[in-house]
Amino acid sequence: MFEQSRVLVLNQTYEPINVCNARRAVRMMITGKADTVETNGLIVRSEAMEFHLPAVIRLRTYVYVPRRSQIPFSKKNVMRRDENTCQYCGAKGGFLTVDHVLPRSRGGRSTWENVVCSCRKCNAKKGDRTPDEARLKLKKQPQKPKSFIFHHLNHRFPQAVQQVWEKYLHPARFA
Repeated sequence: MFEQSRVLVLNQTYEPINVCNARRAVRMMITGKADTVETNGLIVRSEAMEFHLPAVIRLRTYVYVPRRSQIPFSKKNVMRRDENTCQYCGAKGGFLTVDHVLPRSRGGRSTWENVVCSCRKCNAKKGDRTPDEARLKLKKQPQKPKSFIFHHLNHRFPQAVQQVWEKYLHPARFA
């Protein structure tokens, strides 16, 4: 249970800085280095104490975290950034691919700022045109994710935990 349960670690400023296992989170709480912000509903008991297993903890002191290296551009990471949602119609799941906003045939490059997640229908409708020419509107402008925590937003973690983390992660996705 301790090794499989994941806990989001927030800096003193509530900025997400890491993801650790529950054992490490509990150790930080017991030693007074962190406080529980959100729990996952499970209770941990010992002879001397009982407490709720954390889903999110906050460090009591500020920890300087240097900016992490760049997140590599890939189809998988574009899908993660766009949350597996078509950026033209908002469709989720199903067959999704990536689309160049400015088509490659017109000099568009494969960059974070020019590639979005698209469903098959919208991709076919847009074809070799710009969104304006195809009368499609982007839900949001594509941009390069800057937060390292972006890598922890994959589907390895249980959905319930991701929902608890959402309010802490969402502002950091492109911060």
